[in-house]
Order: sequence, then structure tokens, then C-alpha cells
Amino acid sequence: MSHDIVIGHEASGAAVPIDIEELLASRLLVQGNSGSGKSHLLRRLLEESAKLVQQVVIDPEGDFVSLTDHFGHVLIDGASYAPAEIEALGARIRAHRASVVLALEGLEVEQQIRCAAQFLNALFDAPREHWFPALVVVDEAQLFAPAVAGEISEDTRRLTLSAMTNLMCRGRKRGLAGIVATQRLAKLAKNVAAEASNFLMGRTFLDIDMARAADLLGMERRQAERIRDLERGHFLGLGPAISRRPVAVKIGPVQSGPRTAAAGLLPLPEVKAEDMEALLHEELAAATPPPPPPPPPRPAEELVSDIAEFARAPDPPQTLESSADARDAMDAVLTAMAREANATFRSPSRLYQDFATRVRQQKIGLVPPDLNEFRRRFSIASADLDRLDRATRATILQLAGDLSDDVLAPFLVIARAAAEGLDAPDEEELARVYGSSSPGRIRRLLEHFEKTGHIVVRTEFGGGRRIFVPGLADILA
Repeated sequence: MSHDIVIGHEASGAAVPIDIEELLASRLLVQGNSGSGKSHLLRRLLEESAKLVQQVVIDPEGDFVSLTDHFGHVLIDGASYAPAEIEALGARIRAHRASVVLALEGLEVEQQIRCAAQFLNALFDAPREHWFPALVVVDEAQLFAPAVAGEISEDTRRLTLSAMTNLMCRGRKRGLAGIVATQRLAKLAKNVAAEASNFLMGRTFLDIDMARAADLLGMERRQAERIRDLERGHFLGLGPAISRRPVAVKIGPVQSGPRTAAAGLLPLPEVKAEDMEALLHEELAAATPPPPPPPPPRPAEELVSDIAEFARAPDPPQTLESSADARDAMDAVLTAMAREANATFRSPSRLYQDFATRVRQQKIGLVPPDLNEFRRRFSIASADLDRLDRATRATILQLAGDLSDDVLAPFLVIARAAAEGLDAPDEEELARVYGSSSPGRIRRLLEHFEKTGHIVVRTEFGGGRRIFVPGLADILA
């Protein structure tokens, strides 16, 4: 059985083959500026070898997801999984010899890098009995093996460089053949590029990249200008899996293609400037609603009446035991206040004054609780724990027993969401009960809860969050 595939043809029409079995042992480096046909080359290589060997594609731009439609590759959306799940998927891919595309376009750059690094490490760390041969294609490799840290953290750079170095240096013994493609050789870490024995060099214009490409191809410096003159889809190839001398190859056609193909030039819409302006500004205010206004000040007449009412001698207070109806009425006042717009954004002292005034106006007859007790009861009312049964409410309040009043309401909302089976509470509600519209404050609050052991936060690569409350799940189960 032949293990050769045809990658393209020379100018004379002669086919240019690639020996896949040799490629598994010697790895491949592809270089070309944007628009040189680098992704087309990788697609041709993957399509022609799809029936010969397992394939794993690290796809940061979503260019190769169409392979799933034509060749049965399994699509893994990196944004949908947590780090532990990505590692588990990597291990199962090796065990079941599945060809997959790890799509990362839904993630920010640093998250793409960390996700790919953990995925590659899982492939590399598979047990010996799962060391089956596989092509591992990494597009835009300068992101995952950068020569310098750039905008990513040094910790992330060390993680991804370790994963890429393992793939290119030590992956062969584990059956992993790295195929890395980059726009610029100067941006790719040298210890990663140096491990490739096969090269396909496309068009590039910068002198430093042309010089490195010429060195890798065994060409003299004066011949480097040839690389600048290459047309789109034309590459210079060299290596034991391709040719023993530099060969010019025009990459052949492909069956699949990017799902979002770039369109050609289109005529602009024939719309008058004033009509276009109207289209852009139509219902713009509705799309970006302003923040709710602060509550209006109370009329002076009501304040005067409150002061006069306060000056009167109060009726003899009833005790809590003497009137269940009075307790229910006071709880109703608390609940009504907690549900008012922007109530949690007011200071506790102002809220307490308003509460005491309403209790007197409704002639409930009970002495209002002190400020500390009021803050705790107001937090419970803001969290809307009445949606839960009495036993669950008691469990949640027990878990929150050591929390201060200023952070009690957010924790109760988190615990209530966990009790209702939700992954995380609604962020708008969490911000409302905390009395803040700052995402940074909410993030620091969650970090505080996690450090104190009240919650466990599990963050997914796509930015999704799952929050668990230790002790609550066991009791509810």
C-alpha cells in the first residue's frame, strides 16, 4: 500500500508527492505571508491524507471546520469546555483515534493559547498503549510558539512553549507528527522551527524571513529573492518526505473550503448620504438605553408629616410573640422595599430611616429592629429566598452565618441559584443586590467568596462560569 499523497504539481506538470509515513517521522514547517495560500496548502494535505492517518487540527481562525462536513472530523468548540474537559477530550482522542478540529475562534488570544497548550499536553501525556500515529496541524503557530512574550503573560508563554516543544521535539516517539504553519518565521520560536525536517515556503517579503527561509531550504542568500516572487498557492518544498532538492510546487485543488469564504469586490449600496445616516441612527437610543434615573426626592409635605408623626408619643409597642400579623406586616414592608428599583444602591442608614418611617405610618406597632438586624433581614429579602422551601432556606442561612452584612445578599443569591440547579446566578441580579454596576467589584467579590471557602468557581475557556456552594449540594441531595 502506497503512503504517498500528491500535494501539487511542478511547472512541468510532474506530480509532487509527500510520503506520509516519512512525514510522521520528520515533521513539517509551512511558512507564508497572509494571502500566500498557506491555509489552502494545509487543507490539501489534510484532505489527501484523511483516509491514511488520524488528524488533529488546532484551528485558531475557524478555517478548517468544514472538514467535519466532508471527511467526518469531529468539531470541538474550545469556548464551550472547561480546562479539565479539554484535557479529558485530548486523552479520549488518542484512545479512540478520532480525527478532530479544535476550533478556537470564539476565544480571546490568551485563552486560545492556554486552551491549545492544555489540549496538546493531554495528547502528549496519553498512556503508551494509545501512542497511535497522528498528524497534529497547528495553524498560526507564531501564536502558540512565540519568539517573545509580546502581549501575553510570561506564564502563558512558558506553558504554550512547553507544549509546542514537546510536540515537535519529543512527539515522534509518541506517534505525534507536528505540522506547524506560520506567517512569519521571525516570530516563531527557533527551538520549535528547528525540529522540522520538511519545509514548504511560500511568498514572504521581509528580508529577515526570506533569509531564514533560504537557509532552511539550503539556498544561497542571493537566491532568497525567489521567495518574494512566488505567486499565491506556489511553494518551495524540501525534505525527506518531499524532495531531496528544493522543488517548486503549485498546490492542487481542494474539496472543502472555509465556511466564511472571503467575497470579492461588491458595488456599494446606492443610498443617499442622509438616508444612510438615518439608517445608522434609527432607534439608536432604544439600542443603548440610559441607566435608570435615581429615585425622585420625597415631597416636602411628606417629610413634614413624617417629622410630626415621629414627634408624637408612640403607642405602647407589642412584642413579637403578641402579634404574628404585625410581624408579617413588617416583613411585607421589608420585601416591598427590597423590590424597589435602585433600593440596594442606597446607604443602609437611609434605608433604615425609610423602613422605620413606613413601619410607623402603617401603625404596625412593633419596635423596628436595630440597624444591624435590619441590614441582615434586608439582605435576605433582597435575595428573594422565599422562592425556596423552608428547609433549603434554613440550610443556606446556616452556611452564610459567618458572613458580614455587606456581602450577605450576593452570597444568598449565589446559593439560591445553586439550589435551583443553575450554573451561576444572573449577573445583573448579583450586581443589583450588591449595589454595584462594576464588573470588577463583582469579580473581586467572587474571589473573596472563593478564598473564604464559601463557593467554588469553575471558569470555562469561553468565559462561561459555574459556581458551586460546598455543603449545599450534599444536603440537597
